[in-house]
Amino acid sequence: MSIFNQKSKFKIKTEIRTVRETVERPKLKASTSSSSIPTTGSSQHSSVRIAGAGSSLSRASSTPRLNGTSHTTSTSSSARASLTKVTTIPTARRIQSASPIPSINGDGRSSRKRRAIKASSRSPISPHFSEDSDSDSNGDENWEDNLDARKRRKRVHDERPVDVNRKLRHPKIWKGEDADQVERIPGPAIIHAAKVASLEHKCKPALGLKNEEVAVRLQYPGARYPERYELVEGKDKIDAVKDIEKVVQLAASTYLTDEEGKIFLDHQTGILRKLVKSKNRSDGPGFKAALREYNDEFLKLMRKGVIVRNLDKMHGIPRELVDFILDQVYDRTVAPRVELLAKYQNGSDNVYGELNHPFISDILERTNLTSDKVFVDLGSGVGNVTLQAALEIGCESWGCEMMENACNLAEAQYDEFLARCRLWGVKPGKVRLERGDFRKNEKILEVLKRADVVLVNNQAFTSQLNDNLVSMFLDLKIGCKIISLKTFVHDNKNAENDVATSILDVEHLTYPEGYVSWTGASGTYCISTRR
Repeated sequence: MSIFNQKSKFKIKTEIRTVRETVERPKLKASTSSSSIPTTGSSQHSSVRIAGAGSSLSRASSTPRLNGTSHTTSTSSSARASLTKVTTIPTARRIQSASPIPSINGDGRSSRKRRAIKASSRSPISPHFSEDSDSDSNGDENWEDNLDARKRRKRVHDERPVDVNRKLRHPKIWKGEDADQVERIPGPAIIHAAKVASLEHKCKPALGLKNEEVAVRLQYPGARYPERYELVEGKDKIDAVKDIEKVVQLAASTYLTDEEGKIFLDHQTGILRKLVKSKNRSDGPGFKAALREYNDEFLKLMRKGVIVRNLDKMHGIPRELVDFILDQVYDRTVAPRVELLAKYQNGSDNVYGELNHPFISDILERTNLTSDKVFVDLGSGVGNVTLQAALEIGCESWGCEMMENACNLAEAQYDEFLARCRLWGVKPGKVRLERGDFRKNEKILEVLKRADVVLVNNQAFTSQLNDNLVSMFLDLKIGCKIISLKTFVHDNKNAENDVATSILDVEHLTYPEGYVSWTGASGTYCISTRR
């Protein structure tokens, strides 16, 4: 029974009552039940089609760690040990939402509602300071924490061990050559934001601007060519103002030292501060002036080779930047045609849903995936999780999908993903997306033999398909990790005759609420190790 249902022996004034004061350690030790501490994930998802041989389990903002509850007796790391310790503490259970739309991020970041399957879809990341107000201070209460580059970098480095073997700089990054050389280098073939969110798409001017004043350009760290935006707003469209603010924030806090980034992130006089003030005041001309200043100042640093030098010292990408790049790709390729995914038949083997970025990030971390390893997604949908592994980890990443619409969208995402990575100046791992049944695709069957982590969503698989997968797992190398939403080993089977029992060690885990799109509640998944 939860400690919050017990009467306290002490009379404590209501105004000073806290959880810490009501918990008694002797009672905690005697407790027979435990509950995980759910953490609300971000509103971003990765695509996942539930079930079928070509189904997909796929696709963060500051990412909450996965509060998984392990049912195995062994722990593989100190991090996992501390995680188990947290989950055994009885705590007040959060009210679980029955909505398929994940709740707002715990860090206060708001999300933009998007068209979706079963009333849910991914939204792009929005900055912490996204609340609009006529006041200069409204929405900026945590300004210093939001913009402190040192704190941001520290959080990133604390999350995952440094992969010293990863080379982050993109081979085609602009190094600051003279104009003549620049003209001979073709820019990345991105889909500009103005192509999917503009006046032509029935959006309305933002910040009090007139129609003829909405066109702007935005500089990125990796390429001389800027992206075209229109400062407009519309339902289910890219919010150009928030997008631009986020690019400025991430570019300055990730690619520059504290001193170099001061002109952009200073709490009182920084360019980002000017952008936010102009937004809160609906001052379109002021916003455009601050954006021009950012473009000019950042371009100066690029010409001096500052970005290249700093990238050469980096071995990983902050999760916040990973999430944002993936969202930019999705918003320009999948979101405008998301209705194609509605053709998956509900209640059949081809039901479409999405997983949030934090779920995948936690999986990648728990399985100790590094840039020299191989990741395979069996049923990769529109390719979200395959791209996330390649970008976040830098590993060789494979995906296989059999549904035609999902495959077409995956190819569109792949092209935009490569262009976006170059725009940001970062090098992802090698990506391979295959079409067809993963049980019959020769390239997939071959790469499984050297895979280190395999992701498969068997949420609604038939027993026959699960048996087929177990047969495929016989070819996996010893130590390979298999992530699934349901176990392949069942208690009611005879261990002597059950192949899965003889080759897999299974760890049962719990993901917190907000980690998947089809329910706001928490759920379970498994990590099986080939032995």
